[in-house]
Amino acid sequence: MRDFYSTSYQLYFIYGSDMNVEQITARCLNPELFVVARLSDHRIAFFGHSKIWDGGEECLIRAPGEEVWGVIFQLSFSDADRLDAWQDVRLDGCGAHFLYPDEVVDIHGNSYPVLLMKRNFLGEPAPPTEEYLQHIIAGADFHALPSAYISALKRIKTKKASFPVPQKSTFDRALLAQLSCDCGEV
Repeated sequence: MRDFYSTSYQLYFIYGSDMNVEQITARCLNPELFVVARLSDHRIAFFGHSKIWDGGEECLIRAPGEEVWGVIFQLSFSDADRLDAWQDVRLDGCGAHFLYPDEVVDIHGNSYPVLLMKRNFLGEPAPPTEEYLQHIIAGADFHALPSAYISALKRIKTKKASFPVPQKSTFDRALLAQLSCDCGEV
């Protein structure tokens, strides 16, 4: 693994809906696209239920011989905190997602140590809604991921949403990133 750690930013491998530029810029103040890359021995899958998209949510699962394409974003620590809050990443491990260190490889064969998000609990496999998958594909198209990978995404079985999606939340999770854990002296 290359020595590529920094004291001023973190590298996040983004493989799903956060590849969509509109979504990542709504969640992070200054996400800097670093490079297109792939994660070996994994595949994208859909589990559980998204209240926003009314279908399964994307996640990574181990799959020897397969690969997931995505992008590496260089995030300031405050942007990383904001994204973690949006995805319900918690240091105590009880959130919806957790951060997992891994290594990804760009199209030139350069490897990078990154953090990626994995679901804490998968639940039952569930198809995504058509709109959610199109949201993910739009991000993949924008970043010019390999056409074979985008074609594979397009073949994922979907379902119709039972309400207009995406359902907007009235609570801004990014506010959680601003909270301090300092409870004062006891």
